[in-house]
Amino acid sequence: MEAFYITAPGETEFRSLAEPRPGPEEVLLEPRLIGLCGTDLSTYRGKNPLVAYPRIPGHEIAAAIVEAGCDVPAHLRPGLHVTVYPNTFCGACASCRRGRANACKFNQTLGVQRDGAMAGLFTIPWRKVVEAPHLSLRELALVEPLAVGFHAIERGRVSPSDAVAVIGCGTVGLGAIACAASRGARVIAVDIDREKLSLAQQAGAHHAVSSAEPSMHDELLSLTEGLGPDVVVEAVGTPGTYRLAIEEAAHTGRVVFIGWVKEPVSFETSFFVHKELDILGARNYLNEFPTVIGVLAKGGFPVDAAISATAPFAAAGDALRRWSESPRLFTKILVEMGAVEP
Repeated sequence: MEAFYITAPGETEFRSLAEPRPGPEEVLLEPRLIGLCGTDLSTYRGKNPLVAYPRIPGHEIAAAIVEAGCDVPAHLRPGLHVTVYPNTFCGACASCRRGRANACKFNQTLGVQRDGAMAGLFTIPWRKVVEAPHLSLRELALVEPLAVGFHAIERGRVSPSDAVAVIGCGTVGLGAIACAASRGARVIAVDIDREKLSLAQQAGAHHAVSSAEPSMHDELLSLTEGLGPDVVVEAVGTPGTYRLAIEEAAHTGRVVFIGWVKEPVSFETSFFVHKELDILGARNYLNEFPTVIGVLAKGGFPVDAAISATAPFAAAGDALRRWSESPRLFTKILVEMGAVEP
């Protein structure tokens, strides 16, 4: 079978691999759609410190079960469309002992610390398989990245009384927007790109504010009775957006950081104390997959609009190159691995 590798910064190739066989508690999966995300882009650009080359990417997965091991429950039958929890956890580190295995010190994510799903077939423990037969393959491929945003809203303890500003309207930011809106919060989307702001409103944002405009601060105050947002979610990962989140949050507000800045960030730390902010990180997800699936099943999320481009498996390297050259043109790229159904 063929597998797609990122072999070095800016370099990709296909290699032949032997077909895997499932163990007693594993399923053999044929990937149908794989989403490329910012982590894959960082790997391609040589800016992901967690990756050793060569690496098979792929952790945003829509797949079909091909074969199940002898100890796999009978309901996980061949032909069933599924998505996958791509992370591992050790069960013994401080995070795992606190019941927060999403932040396991020794986590290994498909496509990052270990080879991912961009191959003809791959195996996975059956407990990592999530079925949602009422979702399309496109929707299944979006569950994992949206769950990252959903987890950030859980970390921010968002309630219906909150005004929530989400900085960055990529797929993860759209997840945060959709989740906050589903909780009844008033959601303000913030981005430099007008098209992404329009998409954010389709995902549930009540207001859209351009961070490119000098009036941004005044707009946020106007939309929050002069107080600032109760919760600010940062979903970009730049020094400027990290500072912006701290500066715009209301006094005693909550700031949730998802984006991973690849360089040191300087803060005016008096904001931390003077505002008495709750400053939180959000990594991966815990139990958010079912909630995401429920929101997608209701049909309100703009699935097709959120997908910027699709590419055949053979053109995966070209898709990464185009994204690297023009990052603002893309929100989500899906790679078609096999026969894709609507």
